[in-house]
Amino acid sequence: MNESSIHGLQTVFAREQRILVPYATFSRDSQGRRHPESNHPYRGPFQRDRDRVVHSAAFRRLSGKMQVFTGEMGDYHRTRLTHTHEVASIARTIARSLQLNEDLVESLALLHDIGHPPFGHAGEDALDECLSHDGGFSHNAFALTLVETLEHPYSEFPGLNLTHEVLEGQRVRANKSAPATPRLEVQVVDLADSISYDAADIDDAVKLGLVELDELCSVKIIEDLFAVVKSGHEPTSADSQRRALVHELIDWRVSQLLKSVGSDLESRQFSSAQDICDSGFRLEVPVEIREQVDALESFLYDQVYRHPKLIAVRNQAQQRLCALFDFFCQQPGAMPSRHQQRMENGGIERAVVEYLAGMTDRYCDQCFQEHLV
Repeated sequence: MNESSIHGLQTVFAREQRILVPYATFSRDSQGRRHPESNHPYRGPFQRDRDRVVHSAAFRRLSGKMQVFTGEMGDYHRTRLTHTHEVASIARTIARSLQLNEDLVESLALLHDIGHPPFGHAGEDALDECLSHDGGFSHNAFALTLVETLEHPYSEFPGLNLTHEVLEGQRVRANKSAPATPRLEVQVVDLADSISYDAADIDDAVKLGLVELDELCSVKIIEDLFAVVKSGHEPTSADSQRRALVHELIDWRVSQLLKSVGSDLESRQFSSAQDICDSGFRLEVPVEIREQVDALESFLYDQVYRHPKLIAVRNQAQQRLCALFDFFCQQPGAMPSRHQQRMENGGIERAVVEYLAGMTDRYCDQCFQEHLV
């Protein structure tokens, strides 16, 4: 690709050279794709990865997969898809502030949950148990199976043919062939994921009436931030207070991160992305901030994720997935033909779990009604 411009459009390479820090991941340094493709005249390789993820069938199905709360509980709360977009938004904000590669960060963020099965972590735990004697099941690892094999938009090769850097980032999440220290763009997405789900789960839990704002204020950081909310424009309703609190929490988490790592990165004077990996550098907040976040997450675990209403949903979902697993293992011919073909690679049980993992919540329930009721 020409380094100057093509038909008046600035090339991606030239733009990155001007705005990224030396230790960011540059498109020009990409190790490419498993199946070589020509460069695009004005879309960089990580931009193209982002678009391939967004246009994949697995990504679209995230709209029908629960994050924490099910569709029976209303239509306000996050799905796995809306969570993914929120992670991408926060991750891009952090990446832009640190002058990292936003295109790579966005691709990684949009990809990070694409392998989630129906019914969130409850579904993942059930499928992991189904394969406990054969390596188990991980949504992070299944994401790689999806984008490298099961998705099939191209006739020339299986999968989405994503760049080495995006696949490497997902392998870090799956703990497979991961470098000791991931590049900063990968670390940014992990942090954005935590920031996003903590704030969103508070928002959804309060909106659905599982916890009250007063209960949340037993956690010091929430008490402090809620005091900021009430000292400002004095929101006139509980809904306004809830939304303002969520905004303050996200802003506080991102600001604390940028404040703690910005000067540290400048003082280190890293000269390349490889320097970051070799150095062991991590994007981390001070211990006192981490302790406050840990206290918040402990509250969410005890008061929200273990709420009786969610436990009931979790138990039912796991029972249905395990029953469907047994059914399809006994009658694999009931699966679509392409999943039957997967039995030749990993065996019947792995093929069945892949089929179940790709389902939306609603389709899983539909299959249960069709085959087992």
